[in-house]
Amino acid sequence: MDNAKVAGQRVLLRADLNVPMQNGKVSDATRLERLVPTIKELAEKGAKVIVLSHFDRPKGKVVPEMSLKPIAEALGRVLDKPVAFAEDCIGPVAEAAVAKLKNGDVLVLENTRFHAGEEKNDAAFSEALAKLGDIYVNDAFSAAHRAHASTEGVARHLPAFAGRLMQAELHALEAALGNPQRPVAAIVAGSKVSTKLDLLNNLVAKVDILVIGGAMANTFLAAQGHDVGKSLQEKDLHGTALEIMKIAAAKGCEIFLPKDVVVAQNFAANAPTQVVSIDAIPADMMALDVGPATVEAFIERLPHIKTIIWNGPLGAFETKPFDHGTNTLAAAIAQATKEGKVISVGGGGDTVSALKLAGVHHDLTYLSSAGGAFLEWMEGKILPGVEALSKGFSNLG
Repeated sequence: MDNAKVAGQRVLLRADLNVPMQNGKVSDATRLERLVPTIKELAEKGAKVIVLSHFDRPKGKVVPEMSLKPIAEALGRVLDKPVAFAEDCIGPVAEAAVAKLKNGDVLVLENTRFHAGEEKNDAAFSEALAKLGDIYVNDAFSAAHRAHASTEGVARHLPAFAGRLMQAELHALEAALGNPQRPVAAIVAGSKVSTKLDLLNNLVAKVDILVIGGAMANTFLAAQGHDVGKSLQEKDLHGTALEIMKIAAAKGCEIFLPKDVVVAQNFAANAPTQVVSIDAIPADMMALDVGPATVEAFIERLPHIKTIIWNGPLGAFETKPFDHGTNTLAAAIAQATKEGKVISVGGGGDTVSALKLAGVHHDLTYLSSAGGAFLEWMEGKILPGVEALSKGFSNLG
């Protein structure tokens, strides 16, 4: 946005207003708060700010419960200034609302997904959106992995720029994976290896240490011949796990697996637990968290690591006491970050939730709220919304 001359211009701002709602009210305003710097800068520079966003999955139909109106009201409270609302995002209703704007005003248009052309990236729908603006700014990295009309199509018709949140996300991810300070460690966890195959295959070629946790680790341990009892695992992916380890060895990437685990007979809050080595998991028990020796072993490595990328909690963090491994490691990484000893970047829905519960979400270098886009970036995939900004469409103006 440094190069965008926005005074007096109609700026179409693609934001992500797809926020959690309960009883018709915003229950977590984090995404709205992260938009404040871009919106305030544009407004203070005299732009007419026109906010585009999707919400939920109305599948091309008008669903009143999925209107952006209550979110526009919440955005106004976060910005501490009036925010107008239009009950459509294209056509006469939207055009009339835009025409009323004065320099510095903010307007939210109705859910783009009320039109089938949004998810189809329909050319006519993209043109109808573009008609409302003079400049396009994309500040929705979290939707950048989708080639939709409001994330990619509009950028073909207007001078296009990255907003401050998009800029911050890209800068953080470049620091983590593009041109990082080494050694780099990636923490990848979750319930299934199958959902993160692309991620694992990309990371083994880019990081120095790959920490595998969560139920994913059970599949790797079982593939190595460890008896994991009743633990969740994917037996049909043992060969894949061994192949990933083979590729990692060839690339000089160390695979870091649990040394011990917290086991229980039942997955329930405050269930009786034991800490056992990975060679002593009882047949009638399941691993639900990494053990203290595993966490301590990684913490001992921290002084020698310069960059950490985190995607996925180490255990079933939503249920105590299976949050202990994640919380202990999170506190250590947060402390190292605050002391300037490591660059730490986390992302993904469960990761954000786990780090919030651990009370350290403000202490990492950067915590991405992008979810799917963060994961696809880590997988090495091209994000259409980012590519649209970097292809030179901005030279149209």
